[in-house]
Amino acid sequence: MLDHVPYFSYVLSAFIGIGLAAATGFRVFLPMFAVSLASYFHWIPMNESFEWLAGLPALITTGIATIVEILAYYIPFVDHLLDTVSVPMATVAGSVLFASQFAELGTFPQWALGLIAGGGTAATISSGFAGLRAASTATTGGLGNSVVGTTETAGAGIMAFLAMAAPVIAAACAILLIIGVVFFGRKLWRKFRKKKAMARPT
Repeated sequence: MLDHVPYFSYVLSAFIGIGLAAATGFRVFLPMFAVSLASYFHWIPMNESFEWLAGLPALITTGIATIVEILAYYIPFVDHLLDTVSVPMATVAGSVLFASQFAELGTFPQWALGLIAGGGTAATISSGFAGLRAASTATTGGLGNSVVGTTETAGAGIMAFLAMAAPVIAAACAILLIIGVVFFGRKLWRKFRKKKAMARPT
């Protein structure tokens, strides 16, 4: 019945894209591996423009990259180095996965939507967890970073699964995550500015 709703396919694609983009905000390669695996075994369809993601080379590459990325976040100092590049990498990955859902729109609108919606979602969530890791380092000396890393990996896996199995729930979770990151980010920024103002000599 829903198939006859105008633009329903685009709305569904947007939900899937947002969910996948949110997943890349947690981990860059795990969602790409999940999509590559699902499309390789024909569990989900893949547009012709992104058939490379359904190929065996992409499956192997993203699988190896996923394992390396997950393990690297448990190594002290390496996790901080990854945080310096995680936001731009997540932005690219989120844009690609979102754009993959809109190949029929044409190149410009496809990638414009991918960068704005997919890249923006991924960058916001990735920035939030990078800040959380920095706070963990400052308060626990890095001992709590493994908990943050495990949470990120679990979040990436859950969001990637939901995006393909329950897109509406995935999109709702992504929106709540973005709201949470923006809210707490603004709260921390105000707290930081207040401390900085109090520290200035009068």
